[in-house]
Amino acid sequence: MTKDEILDALTRVDASALFEEARRVRQTTKGQGVFLRGLIELSSVCERDCLYCGMRRSNPKTFRYSLSDDEILTSAKLAQQYHFGTVVLQAGECVGLWTQTRVAELVRRIKGETGQKVTLSLGERTEADYAAWRAAGADRYLLRFETTDRNLFTRIHPGNYTSDEHPRLACLHILKALGYEVGSGMMLGLPGQTLASVVNDLVTIQDLQLDMVGLGPYLADPQTPLGQSKESCEVPVSVDFTCRCYAMVRLLLPQANIPSTTALSTLDAQQGRLRGLSSGANVFMPNLTPVKYRSGYRIYPDKICVSAPEMDEMQALLNDFTALGLTPVEA
Repeated sequence: MTKDEILDALTRVDASALFEEARRVRQTTKGQGVFLRGLIELSSVCERDCLYCGMRRSNPKTFRYSLSDDEILTSAKLAQQYHFGTVVLQAGECVGLWTQTRVAELVRRIKGETGQKVTLSLGERTEADYAAWRAAGADRYLLRFETTDRNLFTRIHPGNYTSDEHPRLACLHILKALGYEVGSGMMLGLPGQTLASVVNDLVTIQDLQLDMVGLGPYLADPQTPLGQSKESCEVPVSVDFTCRCYAMVRLLLPQANIPSTTALSTLDAQQGRLRGLSSGANVFMPNLTPVKYRSGYRIYPDKICVSAPEMDEMQALLNDFTALGLTPVEA
């Protein structure tokens, strides 16, 4: 598919044919199963100062927390109880808190005590860290590049970047070489982002042959520089545009696993996740973080399921899947 064809699909008035084709391809490659993976948000402590994220180091209004190893294991065992085959360990970037040794031991414990697959999402780390965690048994790693526009990336992610290469694309190549199943993706609607840039992002996703693709609308916390910015963007922050990108990823990478993200439900609490699953997505990640900590993991405002009971009201999820003719699958 050419870049012009991708752009046309993303911007045409009627996207019904795009969504229908995405559902057909998902049925062919993935069947009617939805993979449920338990998300555990380990900590809201972050040493980075990204311009849009509520957990940025400079935000004094964020509730900071960090789960103990025992709390993490308890959440992993809850995932096992509900027959989730995978847990996703996600945290703010903090090397001192999530050391190579500590994370490796957590991976070994979870694998040994629950038998689950382990996905890590701990940001930009060294090759030695990635290698140690892979050796400990980690199966997958998630690291969104967010935008392939390196200038835009470094503007919203202040850091000491010395190479001309996009820092997260460099990490993704390392992860693939180490044998991880690799997930990445982008944000949609970043200030200064163009539609041409989004098309480049989608082509990059195809070129990387990612195992999982996560993408979602840009939602900045109002306590951040970008949250207070009036800078415009030609990329819509909407459920419809996000779903068009889901559908396009399904066509470009038929075998990829694509989560319907929490941010979609934040934009549309009633229909967000359903629309994602109707657009080619096949993964959902219920939040298993203990309820008392959830408000601290505030990347963006009004995050859904912050005060919900454990499992994101599991029965409601199952009802949604049934309405779409989908079946939960352990993987």
